Amino acid sequence: MRYDLVIFDNDGVLVDSEPISNGILAGYLTELGHPTTYEDSLRDYMGAAVHRVHDLVGERTGRRLPEDFDDELHARVFAAFERELKPVTGAVDVLAELSAEGVPYCVASSGSHQRIRVGHRTAGLGQWFDDARIFSAEDVGQGKPAPDLFLHAAARMGVAPARCVVVEDSPLGVRAAVAAGMDVYGFTAMTPAERLGDVTGTFAEMRELPGLLA
Repeated sequence: MRYDLVIFDNDGVLVDSEPISNGILAGYLTELGHPTTYEDSLRDYMGAAVHRVHDLVGERTGRRLPEDFDDELHARVFAAFERELKPVTGAVDVLAELSAEGVPYCVASSGSHQRIRVGHRTAGLGQWFDDARIFSAEDVGQGKPAPDLFLHAAARMGVAPARCVVVEDSPLGVRAAVAAGMDVYGFTAMTPAERLGDVTGTFAEMRELPGLLA
């Protein structure tokens, strides 16, 4: 292994949540009078913290979302997770291989701590991530594409940024990893490689990842 720490994004990389959450977000925004398609949601919000939704809606319409927007969105998403969420195919095998080889890893997500934990529990990934391996944009106050979250995760794990590699599936996440001075491999299951930007490499199936990191 040529890296001292593997930092995983969560949504779309470890848990197959992007189709669920973006469908719900698009529908909820449309209900509130902000017509949004599923494709719009993927383009504008995939990989971002929820404050980006507030920011973009405010910039585009001059209107504020309801005070309870975050709570209602999370309630809808978590209920859907309980019914539908599964791990990304091959993610468990990758985590098992890293663990067997003694390679440090963690997750750094724009989602809240609650969202990460609900997703891991529902998808059966809880055993792979104790509290010391979970980092959220809530910890730094600024989500991707800012590098803060990845730099925070590296510092807490005691690894220099140049010795870290990030596994991402969104353009915002890739930009954050590059800004943090880290290599980044783009997972193209939902995002075409040409949209991901300045990645170190890309892969389409999770089983390819260990070979890229070796």
